[in-house]
Amino acid sequence: MLGLILLLCIGRPLAAPPPPPNVVLIVSDDQGWEDFGFMGHPSIKTPNLDRLARESALFPNGYVPTSLCRASLATLLTGLYAHQHKICCNDPPEGVDRSLMLPFLRDAPTVPRLLGKAGYSSLQTGKFWEGHFSNGGFTHGMTVNQKQGRHGDVGLEIGRDTMQPIYDFIKDSTSGADRRPFFVWYAPMLPHEPHNPPEHLLKKYRQEGRNDKLARYWAMCEWFDETCGQLLDHLDEKGLRDNTIVMFVVDNGWIQETGERRTTRGNFAPKSKLSPYDGGLRFPLMIRWPGHVKPGRYSDLVSTIDIAPTVLAAAGVKSGSRLPGLNLLGAASGRGPLPRKSVFGEIFEHTAVDLQKPELNLTHRWVREGRWKLIAPEAGAKELYDLTADPREEHDLARENPKVVSRLLAALDRWWAGRGKQ
Repeated sequence: MLGLILLLCIGRPLAAPPPPPNVVLIVSDDQGWEDFGFMGHPSIKTPNLDRLARESALFPNGYVPTSLCRASLATLLTGLYAHQHKICCNDPPEGVDRSLMLPFLRDAPTVPRLLGKAGYSSLQTGKFWEGHFSNGGFTHGMTVNQKQGRHGDVGLEIGRDTMQPIYDFIKDSTSGADRRPFFVWYAPMLPHEPHNPPEHLLKKYRQEGRNDKLARYWAMCEWFDETCGQLLDHLDEKGLRDNTIVMFVVDNGWIQETGERRTTRGNFAPKSKLSPYDGGLRFPLMIRWPGHVKPGRYSDLVSTIDIAPTVLAAAGVKSGSRLPGLNLLGAASGRGPLPRKSVFGEIFEHTAVDLQKPELNLTHRWVREGRWKLIAPEAGAKELYDLTADPREEHDLARENPKVVSRLLAALDRWWAGRGKQ
């Protein structure tokens, strides 16, 4: 009756509410913040991600709170810092069964779990440390942990070997009587080691006088870009571009080491992965949602803790608890800067000391506020960098600026005191 009255009053039927958007989250694995064409790299070619950057709200000052993959991925799924979700380290203490780490995510209100309650289907592919895909709240997935692996067993075929599971999932979600909005977690182990790119790409980057390790890593970056292009093209071919949010993040940074001997746990430089420096923490965040997001570059400081509240807000889903991150859609639509001055983070041991007490695994805390970046190690002197003048953090200015150090250290303590070993 009400609808009839309104129809008579305004002379036209009420418009149906728009359907909830699909969400595709692309997660690069071990890639430096400068290692993209759109970020100005002189040699690495990333034409597909360059196109995505032109079509997106691009935040070049994106940060992961923790520069280690397992903790970083758990933050993406929960919207929480590692000291909150307790997945701080890649491995449990020696002699402790790694299955004891699984309940931290299994029992959390993850993004796919909350979306599922709102009628979404969700697909896990690629990197996933937490056992069976359902532990993350996904309705569908590739990782079933048959091999009891660390990184994601069968799920790691995505990108390197095939994209078909994503195509099949999208088809099932968008056709038939049981059509549902979808969430895709595309986290291929790319450009992560092993650096074994296709020959056509390796040939492109090999040059006389160029270190072969570097050539291989650069070729891996373009291989990852090729797979992103395949995924983005598929969305276009299926007519899904306009009602799909595409978000791009990186789990942690990477600076390729080119020496004969390792100086870290892997073939990465000391100021990259597993470090408190921007080489391990910084990345370019992108959000594409036609008609809702205004393409362009935005200088706001953003963090992967912002992914969960942004996705949930776009889908019209309440988290049920207070998340520390911000919804980025207002800033991404050009409605003004974020109400934020600082971003924070924490670095932990690769292998845990204690599963229940994050502070016992802590090695560093860090904060960036405007141009300043403070690194506060558990043991040793504080470090202060002016990232505007010194983006690669080569000149420690802590002694010359004690008031800045004191102010930022107080901000760190207000955020999370940590310091479990003192």
